[in-house]
Amino acid sequence: MKNNREVLVLTGMSGAGRSTVAHALEDLGWYVVDNVPAALLPALVEQANASDISSMAVVVDVRSGRFFDDLTTSLKNLALSSTTHRLLFLDATDQALVQRFESTRRPHPLQGTDRIVDGIERERTKLEELRSSADIVIDTTNLNVHQLEKRVGEIFAAGHKVGVRVNVLSFGYKYGIPVDADLVVDCRFIPNPHWIPELRPLNGTSSQVSQKVLTSEGVEDFVKTYVSLIEQIVPGYIREGKKFVTLAVGCTGGKHRSVAVAEEIAKRLNLISDPTPVDAQAVHRDMGRE
Repeated sequence: MKNNREVLVLTGMSGAGRSTVAHALEDLGWYVVDNVPAALLPALVEQANASDISSMAVVVDVRSGRFFDDLTTSLKNLALSSTTHRLLFLDATDQALVQRFESTRRPHPLQGTDRIVDGIERERTKLEELRSSADIVIDTTNLNVHQLEKRVGEIFAAGHKVGVRVNVLSFGYKYGIPVDADLVVDCRFIPNPHWIPELRPLNGTSSQVSQKVLTSEGVEDFVKTYVSLIEQIVPGYIREGKKFVTLAVGCTGGKHRSVAVAEEIAKRLNLISDPTPVDAQAVHRDMGRE
């Protein structure tokens, strides 16, 4: 298999946005195969190996036969064949999934004659172990179609990286901690620019706010220490096959402190090249939400 070829297996909860992600991947140049029985995944990969397809995404649905057993076996076979692959799992809260099914007036695939929530519960139980083994988990609860497409672009548009891709995600604690965060940083120890009248209407991307936040007592050492920590654990992520990390940086509202710190952390992470390069990008979940 060519070194620049990769297989992405896309699955997750029904209603969590698989179709949206599949379309976004197609727009990014990935070859997408939808609704593939899990047992046929190895044969499909062999066909891709014989072609000039460098990036293939395979969408696997829980309705495709003996879903879990077949997919688990297929993923093990890919690993044994040294196929570069990742498992992307899409998730959302039960409430969000119920609202989506009700808005489309479609039944849940595992609902049968019961309620939508019963189908969701069955599917979540069925996929629990698979979710825990996923390389990337995207929680789509608070994402609209355009935001989800943007998130997919942030993760997959840059092509295949040798190192680790870090999504530095700023957020506001009052809106909840991101469910898909691997690491969480709390910036609420920093004096809040919200209480400075001339800075309140601005956000952490402005030079005035950024300077105020980053020059506050203890922040330089805090950022430097945390970037050093990430640098130390990145080689371990590579050894464990984890190529995408979400670092959530939070303050109260997700507008000033977390945004400024996330931008600075991402900037410094991008300077890491030895022993393992890091590709970091700052994304701001709650900026402008107030």
